[in-house]
Amino acid sequence: MLAIVAPGQGAQTPGFLAPWLEDGDLAARLASLSEVSELDLAQFGTKADAETIRDTAIAQPLLVASALLTARALLGTDVTSIGVTAGHSVGELAAMAIAGAISDEDAMLLVRERGRAMAEASAARPTSMTAVVSGDRDEVLAAIEAAGCTPANNNGTGQIVAAGTVEQLELLAQNPPRRARLVPLSVAGAFHTVHMEPAVAHLRSVAESVQTSDPRIALLTNSDGTVVTSGADALARMVNQVANPVRWDLCMATMDAMGVTGLLELAPAGTLTKIAQRNLKGVALFHLNSPDQLDDAREFVSIHAASQPESE
Repeated sequence: MLAIVAPGQGAQTPGFLAPWLEDGDLAARLASLSEVSELDLAQFGTKADAETIRDTAIAQPLLVASALLTARALLGTDVTSIGVTAGHSVGELAAMAIAGAISDEDAMLLVRERGRAMAEASAARPTSMTAVVSGDRDEVLAAIEAAGCTPANNNGTGQIVAAGTVEQLELLAQNPPRRARLVPLSVAGAFHTVHMEPAVAHLRSVAESVQTSDPRIALLTNSDGTVVTSGADALARMVNQVANPVRWDLCMATMDAMGVTGLLELAPAGTLTKIAQRNLKGVALFHLNSPDQLDDAREFVSIHAASQPESE
């Protein structure tokens, strides 16, 4: 069974879209997505520096557009080869569009407003996120709690992301859990925590105008890793997720239970395949980062789509 996944904020790197935009059709498609986002995504994806694309209001639309662009380059609009799709944090919007729960254009509308609202909420007080790598799970959670932080992303074995104020994260750094490594993330806010509550209210009002459809393929939710069969439910969960922890560990557990044999991460890829390597033993992995990989990626899709149960 094939899983297609879309990365979240922090995966972006300077120039990562450049090879894709050498194709005129893909450049035109990105221009269309840029119009909805009200951003020059080609500029941000090819020439902007790391600090510029760290801005939440830029990073989020850039990542969703990239996932959609590379998914359509790989598959077109035929998603029947996909057994299950999911996105990490903001990547969930790309997964919803790939599954047919919302249109690509509405995904860009929602991510535009999501990014702006979360950036505004982040500006109220200096906050950020830090990945806690390795260490005993219980000790990691205890250290995060002792520092006053929130375990905002539970990414399975070997990584939990703490979020909070700059002062809280400094306290965590001064009192790290044993045998753990702390890695500050390239994000400008304490996402998926109470600090994002103002963004939830705004995004909920925007979502009221978005038309949804039931997903055409299995779509996992970050809230608890289950398959959502209603587009309206998927949208409501995505909105609430802005101020609640991402349970990517549970998404991977569902993939494992479903019998996923191959996982392909859309550009900018590498983050989720690395997490999967630790948590989905025996599952083949493919990180799609440039158009010269498309033939190999299509072969990967064909192999793992062929292993899906007939009921799929």
